[in-house]
Amino acid sequence: MKTEHAERAHIPPVGILGTGSYLPSRVVTNEIVGAPAGVDDEWIVRKTGIHRRRYAADDEATSDLAAAAGRSALENAGIPASDLSLIIVATSTPDSPQPPTAALVHHLLRAPTTAAAFDLNAVCSGFVYALAAAQRMIAADGGHALVIGADLYTRVTDPADRRTRVLFGDAAGAVVLGPARAGRRLHATRLLTHSEGRDLVRVPAGGTRLGWSAETVANGLHYFAMNGRGVKEIVSANLPGTVAAFLDECGVSKEDVAHIVPHQGNAVMLQEVEKELDFPLAQLHTTVSEFGNTGSASIPVTLNAAARAGRLRPGEKVLLTAFGGGFSFGYALAEW
Repeated sequence: MKTEHAERAHIPPVGILGTGSYLPSRVVTNEIVGAPAGVDDEWIVRKTGIHRRRYAADDEATSDLAAAAGRSALENAGIPASDLSLIIVATSTPDSPQPPTAALVHHLLRAPTTAAAFDLNAVCSGFVYALAAAQRMIAADGGHALVIGADLYTRVTDPADRRTRVLFGDAAGAVVLGPARAGRRLHATRLLTHSEGRDLVRVPAGGTRLGWSAETVANGLHYFAMNGRGVKEIVSANLPGTVAAFLDECGVSKEDVAHIVPHQGNAVMLQEVEKELDFPLAQLHTTVSEFGNTGSASIPVTLNAAARAGRLRPGEKVLLTAFGGGFSFGYALAEW
């Protein structure tokens, strides 16, 4: 039986060639978002560490944000859309159940018909899941992939629910994958599912189990719901150990990691996660205080912010850590 190291040794090197993001122009303060939920700025900052977030314009949908982030990443990579062979949009807030949002992005970018386009839903872990899928597809078939994380959670949260509404903002982030350049390599990914936590994050209605009706709307069952305490418990119980196991599989020590880009769920929670992970030399990158939790967009948005600010230096190792509904975990290790 092949070992994990042996299998990875045969994957042609694929790297992150460019990054990009799109943040809507509308800035929403805690005073604005807190009023309908019955909380104030002090409460929101104390509980979440979030000060502001961005809301999409009324005429913007997930595909619009995703396409804008994709254009930014393509420009940064120096790759035209005509060179794409794959587009994956990680989202749990698609424009509509059908067609896939990725097909709309494909059209907006004028990508070639030879470029496959599909959506992937692993909730807030979606971007890392999409990254893993794209890495394997590009390694096998060649070409370039555009991997996008995009979510508009403000469209599926209840304005009166202080447990969820104050957390979220709208955004999209993207990377371009292709043959590794100058050592910029995506080393490995690891995807996990702890399905005992499948009900911790959910939108109860609107699917084939419980469809839309006047009753589901009246009871708010089409809104996003989250058991925050349960999420915290499952992350604390599993994240440190599974990250350590992933690095061990990669043959990398904690001291080798220079940067951590985590899912931006909650700034207070991120502080606790940083202590639990205990990386002595790594810089933890965050954007949650300014942009809120942007779902599957949070990691690529934060990665792009760090890259554009010149904080990631050639040869440094960057660890991406994600967790989301399902309950999913996703990790990726890249060399910049």
